[in-house]
Amino acid sequence: MPVSRPLFVTLEGIEGCGKTTQISRLSTFLTRSGVAHKVTREPGGTPAGEEIRRILLTPRDPALTPLADLLLYGAARAQHLELVIEPALAAGRTVLCDRYRDATAAYQGFGSGLPLDIIDALHDLPGLNRRPDLTLLLDLPVATGLERARARQTSDGDILTRFEEATLTFHGKVREGYLELARREPSRFVVIDAAGPPEDVFERLRAPLAMRLGLREGSDG
Repeated sequence: MPVSRPLFVTLEGIEGCGKTTQISRLSTFLTRSGVAHKVTREPGGTPAGEEIRRILLTPRDPALTPLADLLLYGAARAQHLELVIEPALAAGRTVLCDRYRDATAAYQGFGSGLPLDIIDALHDLPGLNRRPDLTLLLDLPVATGLERARARQTSDGDILTRFEEATLTFHGKVREGYLELARREPSRFVVIDAAGPPEDVFERLRAPLAMRLGLREGSDG
């Protein structure tokens, strides 16, 4: 039988790891399995959050400082939690969120050098202290992820965000930061090999999600 309570599930990973593709597949899987759920993303998820997203992801000179980044992400996240995530969970819907607080630790902390205790202190505040029940970390080499991101830009005309334009060194720190976070909380994180065909990656993601939700292995409804 499925679990009796909804889960807050986050997908994390470096640029080009395939989160957007896979969260759509997971949503289809949950729909077929009869699991009420909400799909959302960060930064964003609310009208104010989407405006903050544009500020955060637009390349600019001079660049936003890591602390300014943190506070903007915190503002968007507070709005997102109060208006979207908490109401969905309270209504019995599992939440699938594309990025959350671990992205802040990985990018602004490990990547940009902002002390993790400052990031943790912000997220200890009431209204920002919701932690995920399960975090699926899509992991792959940095060069592979950036190649995918740039290929996506070529195919659909998107403008690379400021983070996709950052150096290999920066993205290497972000990847190692994610893996360190996973080592610190092995009961919450599942590290998924994001290399290979999307269908194979989806199967690696579906199994731990199905297990945590109490769904029959391989069930698609």
